[in-house]
Amino acid sequence: MKLQRPLVSVYTVPTDAPEADGTLSWESTTMVIAEVSAGDATGTGWTYGPPAVADFLRGQLASLVEGRDPLDIPATHDLMCRSVRNAGRPGVAAGAISALDIALWDLKARLLELPLARLLGVCREEVPVYGSGGFTTYHDTHLAAQVNGWVHGQHIPRVKIKIGEGWGRAVPRDLARVRAARHVIGDEAELYVDAHGAYTRKQAVRVGHALADHGVGWFEEPVSSDDLTGLRLVRDALVCDVTAGAYGYDLPYFARMIAAGAVDCLQIDATRCGGITEFLRAAALAQAHGLEVSTHCAPHAHAAAAASVPNIRHMEWFHDHVRIEDMFFDGALDPTGGSVRPLGGVGHGLTLLADEVTQYRVG
Repeated sequence: MKLQRPLVSVYTVPTDAPEADGTLSWESTTMVIAEVSAGDATGTGWTYGPPAVADFLRGQLASLVEGRDPLDIPATHDLMCRSVRNAGRPGVAAGAISALDIALWDLKARLLELPLARLLGVCREEVPVYGSGGFTTYHDTHLAAQVNGWVHGQHIPRVKIKIGEGWGRAVPRDLARVRAARHVIGDEAELYVDAHGAYTRKQAVRVGHALADHGVGWFEEPVSSDDLTGLRLVRDALVCDVTAGAYGYDLPYFARMIAAGAVDCLQIDATRCGGITEFLRAAALAQAHGLEVSTHCAPHAHAAAAASVPNIRHMEWFHDHVRIEDMFFDGALDPTGGSVRPLGGVGHGLTLLADEVTQYRVG
């Protein structure tokens, strides 16, 4: 039994409202889906990125995968990584590798007729999640409705909102939105913020001290994730946890971040870093240094792997991607109560509803 040539499709879905964080704004999200088959089984993987990811996948990686043994994922993953040496791994190439790797793991579990979490080995049957959204473009009523829905509707006891509006030029509004979110969710729920690297170093420290007054325990990317010295400076100055890692495209990235003492919790995105294969390696690296990890975005791509990782803190239940994955897949998980159980069905438990989302297909 050999792998067939992967099929690749691209979909662009408009957001349900204008969205922005501290350093970027957008009105749609593009998803690149890879499907790879062997025998009668098909595995599905995906990433979020530009259509160029699909072009790269078709042009550079598809022929490498075709004809290989579907059970030998480490060998195929290594071949893909070595093949992009001259093209450069970060960005488009990493997204393409990630989508294919996730599809390969889904396929292997389906061939063996196992849930992917069982194939990887379960460490926990339930994985905590946190609600994530709170975009800087939301007016106060919209923000209140979203965080209230997570905490009091779905009983998710932890939420995250965006701050750093306008590259850190609207700190009073940032803090007002934090106060408003805290007022809605009450004192028992955990409140997190994400600045997407919008602040300068000392500015982030000043903001962090103000955030402490509202019980914020998670300060994501207070400065650029490329500024490891700055992350360490902010981390040493604040009580709350400082986190980053979402833009890690390979294992050495995470090694540098850990070695710099830059974070209290390492974020890993399997749809960027190289799929489930590299996600598990990064999580093990973090555990060796006494760090917990948290998944970034794309919750259904992470759930099975997160259940197998002993040092997982939680998964990001990101509004955009949850909305898309609920639309695109049968078998989407339910976070009610604050956790998900990724143990149903075979593979990652999701079935692509291609006929129901054709209006979003591009190219």
